[in-house]
Amino acid sequence: MDSTVHHFSRGTSKWRKRPTFHHNYRTPLLAFFFIIIVALFIFSKTLISPSLLSLSLNSRPPLPLRCANNVGGSGEKFLWYAPHSGFSNQLSEFKNAILMAAILNRTLIVPPVLDHHAVALGSCPKFRVLDPNELRFKVWNHSIELIRDRRQFAIIISVPKRKKRCIFEGEIKLILTLVPDKYTAACYMYIENFAFLDGCRYISMADIIDLSSLVSASAVRFIDLRVFVSMWCGVNLNLACGADSSKHSTFLEKLKQCGLLLSGYDGNVDTCLFASQEDCRTTVWTYQKNDDGAFDSFQADDELKKKRKISFLRKRKDVYNSLGPDSAAGQATVLAFGSLFTASYKGSESHIDIHEAPRDQRIQSLIQKIEFLPFVSEILNAGKKFALQTIKAPFLCAQLRLLDGQFKNHWKGTFLAMKQKLDLLKQKGSLPIHVFVMTDLPQLNWTGSYLGDLAKDSDVFKLFVLREEDELVAETAKKLVNAGHSMKLQSVSSNFVGREQQCNALSLADILLYMEETICSCASLGFVGTAGSTIAESIELMRKNSICS
Repeated sequence: MDSTVHHFSRGTSKWRKRPTFHHNYRTPLLAFFFIIIVALFIFSKTLISPSLLSLSLNSRPPLPLRCANNVGGSGEKFLWYAPHSGFSNQLSEFKNAILMAAILNRTLIVPPVLDHHAVALGSCPKFRVLDPNELRFKVWNHSIELIRDRRQFAIIISVPKRKKRCIFEGEIKLILTLVPDKYTAACYMYIENFAFLDGCRYISMADIIDLSSLVSASAVRFIDLRVFVSMWCGVNLNLACGADSSKHSTFLEKLKQCGLLLSGYDGNVDTCLFASQEDCRTTVWTYQKNDDGAFDSFQADDELKKKRKISFLRKRKDVYNSLGPDSAAGQATVLAFGSLFTASYKGSESHIDIHEAPRDQRIQSLIQKIEFLPFVSEILNAGKKFALQTIKAPFLCAQLRLLDGQFKNHWKGTFLAMKQKLDLLKQKGSLPIHVFVMTDLPQLNWTGSYLGDLAKDSDVFKLFVLREEDELVAETAKKLVNAGHSMKLQSVSSNFVGREQQCNALSLADILLYMEETICSCASLGFVGTAGSTIAESIELMRKNSICS
């Protein structure tokens, strides 16, 4: 399969194909009306599903609070936290959560991979972040949304001779992957596949990140969020995948109340729940540093205190002393954190400053293990396959973040680093130079940019990209579903009996990013990343650990 920028791949295997329908090319409108009728019919079915757990704290009916006594084994305790932002930040938080769970001897509740920026924290340096309760409940809602959300159908239409391709999806959204000319009615002239999709969007962090080394070494215990929710909330999550709202009002209300409880809106509940109210405005977590209770070096300045009416000071707190077995939190079955993200800022960590534990060799070993957590083998093998069988030559990887946040204002600097690297390669090596491009800028918008100039100069540069519709992506998604890594994580004491009855996740979250990062780790001619991008940092870490060798 050729995946250069001049090729547009055909249908993927993740759709269950129905018999092909052929229409006379002189009757495009008939095909068009047929598609719209079917699309509207199926889309109308999706409207029956209730909106996700709309929250009104003032109007919610009081339900008796209780602690589930059927989660895990006797004395097993759990740690839950609220991931947020993009995947790289979520992975960083996941590593911190693993560390915290090990220090506190708790089973870590493994979250899903949240949609990119579905939940945002705010700014720690500006002391402007979401309250931990609110952050937890936003994450809870989005996690349940991922379980419930189903892509209902897809109709693929193409005109092979013109290399055109149009995809209609459940949201009645038209996705075009076209050669650079205007869209025409020809897209409606030939129905290539008529396919229905059925599945949840939920994909666990453990389905993407390989935790086998931690599990085999018993470094920390894990439980999938879906398994925990089923037991803790006393619900059958299969009901989440139904479309008949008349049967689910009690189910949804139960999930809402459970989410409110776990988020801390009802405060701490006896030995059931301890919902930490500490966040990066007030606390820097440490471990065995002998600075418990000391003021942190970074504090809000006078201007910020006056502007934001800030009266608190940031303190350094030993996580074991504050939340360990001898504390009030240590008695609770579930310890709920808010954000566990941290970053260096003005000589201090924004929230977690645990980089070594010389007096605790178990934790010291874990810190070293989690510095790099690879993707699961299905993703790594797919990235290597693309490098070997599609690019087929030594290549440079360019990770160009151009549209998101601060990066949209720095095109010149981003392209400059790539140009300098390519100029050196032109002087040293044979032509054409193979380049894998990883970017959020759609190919149709390359015209007029440095990427567009490279694509035109095909004698000197041969560019490659990976797209969501490429068959290799679909094949990898299917393998991830069949592997079911997260559902194999539960500790021996967990007594959940319905693991295999959860919704079949045939429509996975976007795995394109993880495959692209793997391909970039295989770039033998070097790597050029966007300055300040956490994605670039992840790729550099993969390359440092020789993931492609």
